[in-house]
Amino acid sequence: RQLSRGKYQPRRDIQPEALEELADSIRAQGVMQPIVVRQIGAERYEIIAGERRWRASQLAELETIPAVIREVSDEVALALALIENIQRENLNPVEEAMALKRLLDEFELTQQQVADAVGRSRAQVANLLRLLALDPHVQTLLERGDLDMGHARALLSLSAAKQRQAAHEVVSRELTVRQTEALVKQIAEGRKKPDDKRPPADVGRLENRLADLLGAPVKIHHNASGKGRVTIRYTSLDELDGILGHIR
Repeated sequence: RQLSRGKYQPRRDIQPEALEELADSIRAQGVMQPIVVRQIGAERYEIIAGERRWRASQLAELETIPAVIREVSDEVALALALIENIQRENLNPVEEAMALKRLLDEFELTQQQVADAVGRSRAQVANLLRLLALDPHVQTLLERGDLDMGHARALLSLSAAKQRQAAHEVVSRELTVRQTEALVKQIAEGRKKPDDKRPPADVGRLENRLADLLGAPVKIHHNASGKGRVTIRYTSLDELDGILGHIR
């Protein structure tokens, strides 16, 4: 029987060192938990969950691996693959965000439906999806673990070019999230005229705080008189209802 990698596997990279450690464990104790597969042909099966165990078993030179066969749709296959990796904390934030985006786009689900499917709150799903607006180079730093979610959220208020500049400074100086927020504020204020005597509001930080609270992109429009307006973007009435639930 032929076993193939799942097309809905959300992981984009598996560290060789971690895979070898798992292979050593399998050599000593065997595969403790079966992988989950679905049949896609007469003698062909696709992995839904457990690709790391399958690849480590190959390194351990096992000829067979325990498996559970499930009859599931594409939508459920992606959700199961995502859920397993989230529960095992195997995905980095960018991989998780991309998998959530696939659920939204390929199966035309709302953010609330995606949140229900993967066991997350709608706000958590929305905040992860916001990471995809980061400059690609900054996303790579986040994937590698050089930046964490707190750093990324702070950088989102900057333009792509400024994000990259700030991200390099954060990594090279090993800044904390609070220090990163201060750096972003400094960069944003640097664009103001030197004779502007009015201390600028920390608009970027406030936008991020509101976005985290509501689970949706927020834009604050602030003028010199101290007045302004807040814009909250949503993609469906269902998402708007979820936002209003946070406000209530």
